[in-house]
Amino acid sequence: MIDVKHLTKWYGRVLAVDDISFHVDKGMIVGFLGPNGAGKSTTLKILTCYQPATRGKVTIAGHDVLTESLEVRSDIGYMPEAVPLYPEMRVNELLMFRAALRDIPPAQRQTAIDRVAERCWLSKPDNVMRRRVGELSRGYKQRVGLAEAMLHNPPVLVLDEPTIGLDPNQIRAMRELIQELGADHTIILSSHILAEVEQTCGDIIVIAGGRIVAAGTTEALRKKVGTAAQITAELKGAEPPELAKAVAGLEGVQRVDHSPIGGWTRLTLKCDDKADRRAEVYRLVSEKGWQLRELRSTVGTLEDFFVQVTYEQNMQTAQRMAQ
Repeated sequence: MIDVKHLTKWYGRVLAVDDISFHVDKGMIVGFLGPNGAGKSTTLKILTCYQPATRGKVTIAGHDVLTESLEVRSDIGYMPEAVPLYPEMRVNELLMFRAALRDIPPAQRQTAIDRVAERCWLSKPDNVMRRRVGELSRGYKQRVGLAEAMLHNPPVLVLDEPTIGLDPNQIRAMRELIQELGADHTIILSSHILAEVEQTCGDIIVIAGGRIVAAGTTEALRKKVGTAAQITAELKGAEPPELAKAVAGLEGVQRVDHSPIGGWTRLTLKCDDKADRRAEVYRLVSEKGWQLRELRSTVGTLEDFFVQVTYEQNMQTAQRMAQ
């Protein structure tokens, strides 16, 4: 559905996107992550025909974004981070105007508007459809922007920070809506909220320094976190220092912290690699005759992975520039 090959973008002497390639299949919900200045927004603008690439090729649903931009625009619904709206128009008027620009037949325009207004919470309870856009809060403007992107029911949706300005209940509803839309649309979702991407997207692309530094499922990326393994255990049967000293003697355990918790002792183990050493802890507890209430391994988070790979790429970029 979306195919990007060797995409490169220069702004004068500044390299914003550096020879990136990726593919998104039909029906996928892909999170597009990157720190500020990583080239994320530039890539999205090229995908949506807002600006040309310096080199490379991008196709959407089989259409080239450079030579078949009108066809691409008809296949894409784009919601930018700063949604461009006409503040003097009422919401219903604005959507009717956008429907005309999208060549939706006159007899079908109101039906399309009613559909997106219902899905984007514009009809109830405040019925903002009759209000002027300039009077709306940031959250409602985001909803109007999403409604615009969905108006012509495109097969591809590109959403840049879609939850900015929404309250927690609206964010949850937006996540559910995006997951629901994934049944009928291919979606690229850009966001700085890592937990949101982790809960919404099946696959993730991480870009830093203009390059793709990681891509894959959220579960696969979490497993790549290059930090020491951590195990939490809650024990009873000896004084906390004795418990901690015994566990610290196990192979591969670098550090043990202990704290009391309701008559039990919670131990936090830092290990020297990503191996699961819970079996060794369990055998020790059984040999000592201690009681065990909890034994779990802490999985690396998407935030850990994001910080790790973007830091490494930024350091490499700084070294290249210094040479």
